[in-house]
Amino acid sequence: METTGSATEGDPLKQGEDGVETGTAPPTTELKKKKSCKEAFGLSKLTHWRTAVFFFSLFLCLTIVFAFSFIIPCPVRPQYLKTWNRTFSEAAAYDFLTIEDASKDKVMDVLFVLRSSEGSQNNTCAEAGLPSPCVFVLAVDGTDGESLWERPLAPEYHWAQCGLDKDTNRDWDCLLSHSDKLTAVDKNSGEVRWQQPHPPGLPSAVPVLSVPDLDGDQVNDIALVAPDSTQTQLVFLSGKTGEQVGATVTLDPSETTSHLLHFTSGGSHYVLLQKDSGVYGLALWRIAAQAKEGIEADLKKDKHWEKNSSPTTGLVPVYLSDSVKQVLRVGETGDPPNLLIVTGKEVALIDGNSLKTLWTLNTTSVLSEPSFGHFNKDNILDVVVEDDVGNNTKRVVILDGKSGGVLWEVNLLVLPNSPRPASIHTTNSFSIFVFWGRMLSETNSSVPLSHEPCSYMLHPLYSQFLLESNNCMDHIITFKATLLERGRHAAYILLTGPGTGGAEGTVMLSKRKLKEEVPVSRVLRVGTEASSETHETIKEAFIRLRFSDW
Repeated sequence: METTGSATEGDPLKQGEDGVETGTAPPTTELKKKKSCKEAFGLSKLTHWRTAVFFFSLFLCLTIVFAFSFIIPCPVRPQYLKTWNRTFSEAAAYDFLTIEDASKDKVMDVLFVLRSSEGSQNNTCAEAGLPSPCVFVLAVDGTDGESLWERPLAPEYHWAQCGLDKDTNRDWDCLLSHSDKLTAVDKNSGEVRWQQPHPPGLPSAVPVLSVPDLDGDQVNDIALVAPDSTQTQLVFLSGKTGEQVGATVTLDPSETTSHLLHFTSGGSHYVLLQKDSGVYGLALWRIAAQAKEGIEADLKKDKHWEKNSSPTTGLVPVYLSDSVKQVLRVGETGDPPNLLIVTGKEVALIDGNSLKTLWTLNTTSVLSEPSFGHFNKDNILDVVVEDDVGNNTKRVVILDGKSGGVLWEVNLLVLPNSPRPASIHTTNSFSIFVFWGRMLSETNSSVPLSHEPCSYMLHPLYSQFLLESNNCMDHIITFKATLLERGRHAAYILLTGPGTGGAEGTVMLSKRKLKEEVPVSRVLRVGTEASSETHETIKEAFIRLRFSDW
């Protein structure tokens, strides 16, 4: 039974005996309490401050958005020409072409060397006080092929090497040997930073090694390694001034056609020397101490390597063979990078630290310098080798970088002026490979040796097919496949000219965007396994590619 004399939850407004509603306080009393609380804690003023801060923040955000959208200009992306050509008449070109950012616009440019009487910017040898024809070093914009700068130098040209300014504190990038001089050139402006006479007694065709700072001027120095039939000489030069540091060092008689500066995990540097019995390493600190006492103080010694060195010569055996042709560093990463050694009968991969042989492959005669790329997705560089198998035929083989096993191969016709293989990395963890030659199915061994080579592209996911370019080239001097901008714009750079070395004629430098070659190329089957892919599917796979740096 419900009690009638008291307020309940079901009837909250029921009046009590005193005539006052017992479920709710009087409205006026509640308002007074709320008002007194706000006034006591200053909540009324705090609400106004919150509103002001909100609108101020909104105004500030809108101002920033407006500034970035209209006032601060967005960076303008370079406008590429898909294809460009530069023609130089009555000129001769050399087997030198390098890709560097000369204009500081984060787009790679092209540096190369010509012999001519007049440059592309109306500079003449006579105006520079040089005999005609003279040597011109040129930098060409990678976006449109326009000349950035050119520098006339005294003839004759011997060799050039760029990429020497990285992590060295040097204010120059390219070193050229010409006439009887060594000239250091800034890649950004073409200005000569220093010029010195070529060290006496050294052959002119001497490549350069970048070595640590030996003379204490906070700039890394360079070393020239000069082999001949009787002895090998090494000279240190200041990276800042080009002056010789210490005396000329005569090394153990050797042929150093494949010399490298190798560093170990202990931070020690070794010059790799090629002898008639194999490849040997000689510690840089030993060589520096012979050049000038005391300059080796800051160079580290590797205990692991030194315990294997000869007590009399200091040479450390790296790989023993009586027919070494080339020694290559496998990539630039690793601690330290592994070494690929090419001999007259095999290709071997050597651990860069322990010097253990990781794998070997028997060969007949390697025709060109091996190159590297990713055929599979194990993040280990694979090796591309061109092996002469006779009858004017070469076997292009891709070796697994981990095991040395054959991942892919094809036979092509051997033709003169065929550049070495190349590769461009993609965002899918594999590379696109580029080869030069002629398919055997398209011709036979009776084709004249002057026949023009064609380029072929290989997609690892469609390894039963090759994409043949319809632009076959004659008299290729040198070739590069590269990315013109970080992570994008894959392109070919070709330098062509007269077939006879040093002969004058028409020299052409050209750039082709890789994807622009795909629609006009032919799809060729190279595998025997059945495949359902159409030619359109193969071309579409190339067009969809996105490229990446290593």
